Amino acid sequence: MRVRDILSMDFLLLFAVVVLTIIGIFFIYSSGISSTGVQTSDEYIKQIIWGSIGFICIIMFPFIDYRKFYGISLYIYAVTILMLLYTVLFGKLVNGARAWFGIGPFGIQPSEFTKITTIILLARYLDASKRKPDSFGRFFIACIIVFMPMGLILIQPDFGTSLVFIPILLTMTFIAGVRIRYVIFLTVWIGLSGILMALPLWQTYILKDSFSPIMFLLNIKFIALVCAALAVIGIVAVTGYLLYKKPYFFWIVYGIAALILSLGVSFAARKILKEYQIMRLIVFLNPQIDPQGAGWNIIQSMIAIGSGGVMGRGFLQGTQSHYRYLPQQSTDFIFSIFAEEAGFVGGTALFVLFLVISLRLIRIMRLSADSFGIYITAGLSSIFVFHFLINVGMAMGIMPITGIPLIFMSYGGSSLLSAMIGIGLAESIYVRKLKFEH
Repeated sequence: MRVRDILSMDFLLLFAVVVLTIIGIFFIYSSGISSTGVQTSDEYIKQIIWGSIGFICIIMFPFIDYRKFYGISLYIYAVTILMLLYTVLFGKLVNGARAWFGIGPFGIQPSEFTKITTIILLARYLDASKRKPDSFGRFFIACIIVFMPMGLILIQPDFGTSLVFIPILLTMTFIAGVRIRYVIFLTVWIGLSGILMALPLWQTYILKDSFSPIMFLLNIKFIALVCAALAVIGIVAVTGYLLYKKPYFFWIVYGIAALILSLGVSFAARKILKEYQIMRLIVFLNPQIDPQGAGWNIIQSMIAIGSGGVMGRGFLQGTQSHYRYLPQQSTDFIFSIFAEEAGFVGGTALFVLFLVISLRLIRIMRLSADSFGIYITAGLSSIFVFHFLINVGMAMGIMPITGIPLIFMSYGGSSLLSAMIGIGLAESIYVRKLKFEH
């Protein structure tokens, strides 16, 4: 690629990313100001450093042909898997999770970079197997590629980051033409697992009724009995399908398999999740259950957003952040600070910038010269959309608190750098398409 070809970059995408990053630095600075006007944190300086490195990555990536990652995708994936294993065993403990290892004054979170390497390897596999798009084996191997890092991240434990791998898998396999019933099965399985996990909690903490039939979901013997009965029905249905080839036998097995897996996963999740993670689900259903404890973050976040009004209180004029009512305000709740100081107008502008990023990535996906580029861009799009919807929804009280940052704005060098590497990769795909056309 020649130097002049850099002028073929998608500058509207670059503009949206740079503006969001600059806004994020300003409001990370704001989050560090105390009620007396004293700067208590140097996080904004670190964010400037990471942002500068990330910007260089975006500019440099168009010089690198993204197709070169095809051959080394397995190796870079393996490196990040090893890094995840290292953090699980020897990583720095931060907020109850071993998800970091230190390099001088900076911390590296390998799980953020694993999202990118997983997308690249999955894109390669889906491209290599595109001649058999309807194969269950194709979908199964795709699940293994995604669930391996996801499982290691859950062990850390980092529930929020692990969730990001689900939309990556669903989006990329759907775009790759995997049979839709496999994608729907996984979606139903995950959704039903979440509902079955939350029902006993809702019964205990919200309704305060411990004698409901729902509470049987906490009994391992009951779950084993139900699963055994469903398995017998499933075996009969499989036999019927093999003998008579009737579609309804297939759908019976389909539904039973989803229900059995959901019962097992929901029970295991209640045993694995930490108490604070369970309380996050409870206060999402009703923050007033524990307004001074687990519900505090959501309540204060909604107060901050509401107090911003139409035009906002003005930069550095917010009260919720400067009086330290919002914990983790430079990371999980950066949107709350922004909404309080920039108001509805600022929030709308933020929505527009993220919409621009999403639409430009979709455009790059449609213009890509090959399937490998299409699948990579689809995976990147799913990351940015998911992060935005979950983080903003969390701040507004319409999503559970999961610890997912607002990409480009929340404090965090690994998150920012990996996101910018993703944008650089998308720019490389875009430039290669233009060069291919010419």
